[in-house]
Amino acid sequence: MAKKKDTDPNYKVIAENRRARYDYAIEDDLECGIILQGSEVKSLRENSANIAESYAAVEDGELWLVNSRIAPYDRAMFGHEERCRRKLLVNRKELARLWNATQRKGMTLVPLVMYFNHRGKVKLKIGIAKGKQNHDKRATEAKRDWGRQKQRLLRRGD
Repeated sequence: MAKKKDTDPNYKVIAENRRARYDYAIEDDLECGIILQGSEVKSLRENSANIAESYAAVEDGELWLVNSRIAPYDRAMFGHEERCRRKLLVNRKELARLWNATQRKGMTLVPLVMYFNHRGKVKLKIGIAKGKQNHDKRATEAKRDWGRQKQRLLRRGD
């Protein structure tokens, strides 16, 4: 599937939450749609979004993206709010699974990446995550550093 995304002209990453994999242990991820206004989509086509401080929440049987930022589109006749709650689209079975996951201790829904899919629709990948503590972050960093050092040693040995 990665090959298709690389060669597909419509696939385009809009915003990525790179810090999420550092701060959280991602157990599972899910692709969902998002309800947007026309000026928001035009603004996203110009790569002006931020999902770094945002999170997803299940409220009243609906999934919402909270605290995401989509910059205003200058040439829009009817603009939109920069930071507002946006409804995410998932089916009932997935929504029930997400709600059950967030009821467990320490679990949260973190947006990982916002992108245009191969059909040109805006999609959001959210992850079911558990927050890492400082010692977990240090262990992950040590593992990554060891992998880099191992690769250097292997290259030098050739």
